Amino acid sequence: MKFRLVTALLLALASMSVKAQDVAVKSNLLYDAMLTLDLGVEVGVAPQWSVELTGNLNAWTVNDRRWKTWNFQPEARYWFCQAFAGHFVAAHLIGGQYNIGHLPNIKGKFLGTDFGKLRDYRFQGWMAGAGIAYGYTWLLNRHWSMEAEIGLGWVYTRYDQFECHDCGQRVKRNKPHNYAGPTKAALNIIYNF
Repeated sequence: MKFRLVTALLLALASMSVKAQDVAVKSNLLYDAMLTLDLGVEVGVAPQWSVELTGNLNAWTVNDRRWKTWNFQPEARYWFCQAFAGHFVAAHLIGGQYNIGHLPNIKGKFLGTDFGKLRDYRFQGWMAGAGIAYGYTWLLNRHWSMEAEIGLGWVYTRYDQFECHDCGQRVKRNKPHNYAGPTKAALNIIYNF
């Protein structure tokens, strides 16, 4: 149901009446490398402003390791020169759900979050947050470009925690957690209409 909502929002953005040079479709190569399906649509709304909506889905379980997530990330961008080229700063929101656990190679704490627990436990819940970002877009030709972006922010989440030896025994219910740190990393390949 929620994936359908994200898809409907992407289609609504894509169907807006705008000039051809003011619409772009993109895919994040970093997510693609992690086998996460993702799609973004960006629309120019003023000479130096654009809005973007990105959604992604990872629904796989491999060798009892879970990395199931879906999320959406709307973003407003201010371009220093003109939309779709060069430097930009952005503000974004993020929301989604996750079911992650039994990942033996993830270790350590980062900014108050103990990612090492993903080895012995599975976490299932929802998240919502906001952040700011900086990025740069390189024009390759009339229709193609590349983009790099990094964002920092805050995410609030509520989760249930399960033991991973059988991934079934619940040990915590409806626990809150605040995360502060990277909220966006993108290396996008972009097609401009």
